[in-house]
Amino acid sequence: MAVAPSEPRGASRTGVPSYDAEELGALLALLPDVDSVELKLTVPAVDHRRVLDRLGIDALDATIRQVAFVDTPGLDLSAAGLVVRARRTQRKDGDVTVKLRPMLPADAPPQARGADGFKVEVDASPAGFACSCSLTRRVPDREVRALVADARRLRDLLDPVQRAVFDERLPAGVSPADLRVLGPLSLLKVRFAPPELPRRMVAELWFLPDGERVLELSSKTSPATAFQAAAETKVFLARHGVDLGAPQETKTRAALAALVAGHEGQG
Repeated sequence: MAVAPSEPRGASRTGVPSYDAEELGALLALLPDVDSVELKLTVPAVDHRRVLDRLGIDALDATIRQVAFVDTPGLDLSAAGLVVRARRTQRKDGDVTVKLRPMLPADAPPQARGADGFKVEVDASPAGFACSCSLTRRVPDREVRALVADARRLRDLLDPVQRAVFDERLPAGVSPADLRVLGPLSLLKVRFAPPELPRRMVAELWFLPDGERVLELSSKTSPATAFQAAAETKVFLARHGVDLGAPQETKTRAALAALVAGHEGQG
């Protein structure tokens, strides 16, 4: 039976892909029960400008977004595999997501199955893969703005299924009064369609409060075409000078660490 890892499966200290037979078997076992696969790669800061230029990405094509997280100052929710995220998007409605990570499809909360906005997704990078379940609800932008100003509004923003999953996974000893809004962070998101690929890609540039930036390249595909898509994307990125062996980091983990550090500095 596949195991839901706390760190991406296949990860290596060097960042070089190291999927062995057991890990490939675990991934293959997951695919029939997931809704989509997202291929991800983070680019070292020193290479940001070069990679954006080589891929022909124009910053003026970007959509401006903001993202905030709800957690305790000690990141107790994140440590328990619970991520609560709210996003604002330029000239569009916002959304709020309750995500369980890692989470195998068979272990998804029964009340979430079949609910609007529910999905099971595998995130795969050169460093490994992880499976998560999430519930996303679209909400008016003004409601996300209100949440960013006051974490106590979270329960009113969640729909009944999200609220039930949140309450079930809230760590012992943590109450809603302990929660804080971390963020928001600003980011630029660009969708682009390389002529060499049969699918679109996304570039996201996150601006962290410590002055660092995280650039992630990603592409979504169906479980049935995941391995073909991974091979095609790998060849495309390598031909454009992207270092596939660079150390990887997830946007959420980097953002939460920077936000908590900034919060402690303000305190």
